[in-house]
Amino acid sequence: MTNRRDFLKTLPLAPAISTALAQGAPGFHLGSITYNVLKDHDLDGVIGILEAAGFEGVELRTGHKHGVEPSISAAERARVRKRFEKSKVRLVGYGANCEFHSPDAAERKKQVEEAKQFVDLARDTGARGVKVRPNDLPAGVPQETTIANIGACLRELGEYGASRGVEIWLEVHGRQTSVPKIAAAIMEATRHGNAGLCWNSNNVDIVNGSVEPSFRLLQRWIRHVHIHELLKDAYPYQELFTLLRKAKYDRYTMAEVGAGAADPEGYLRAYRNRWLELTDSKS
Repeated sequence: MTNRRDFLKTLPLAPAISTALAQGAPGFHLGSITYNVLKDHDLDGVIGILEAAGFEGVELRTGHKHGVEPSISAAERARVRKRFEKSKVRLVGYGANCEFHSPDAAERKKQVEEAKQFVDLARDTGARGVKVRPNDLPAGVPQETTIANIGACLRELGEYGASRGVEIWLEVHGRQTSVPKIAAAIMEATRHGNAGLCWNSNNVDIVNGSVEPSFRLLQRWIRHVHIHELLKDAYPYQELFTLLRKAKYDRYTMAEVGAGAADPEGYLRAYRNRWLELTDSKS
């Protein structure tokens, strides 16, 4: 029988939402970003806590104690890959801080080159994708120009990643660029099958109490999903999970929680219990 981890790597990059791989009713899986509940733990600590809490994947955010960065050596990359292969946790991706909205072409080039280093790291360590982001629409620059600039950077990265088996995920992020119609315009400008979106569960997604209009607008590009405080946020997560299930989304929903926890394992266990409640297909 084909190993599921190996099979996931062979899935086509488009459409983004594909046939479910059926592990449990939702067809998608729970992971965590190291931001922020795991930011102070080394790699073994991150994996150990996630395994104990029943999480299936991780997105390693740059700048955290895990230390898995583009600066590590080939030997260290091989060690990271083997460590995940021996664990119950999949290295899903990397959370880079690369941004492409600057009006300065030299700055955009610098950001693209840094993102390519994360792509190489992902290839070497067995990760599926690299998360990047826009952060704003700069004042004094036509909106269409900034959208075209971001799209051009993503297209270059998408091409680079495709040659290395690594996807590019643009986080729906930023003061103005988190607006779904702006994210859609960026993807229309990108026009590359290896570049998709990371849904970020922003309040701006909600229209008259529902995320469905925003979800439908962005659905064809969704490759990765960030979720936040399931235990207290008013965001309509149950509706989001229902939409993901109906769309046959078969990837990961990644917990991105802004506050640390004195007991990370206990917090994540409670988080997983709530996630299971909200993703219950009978609810």
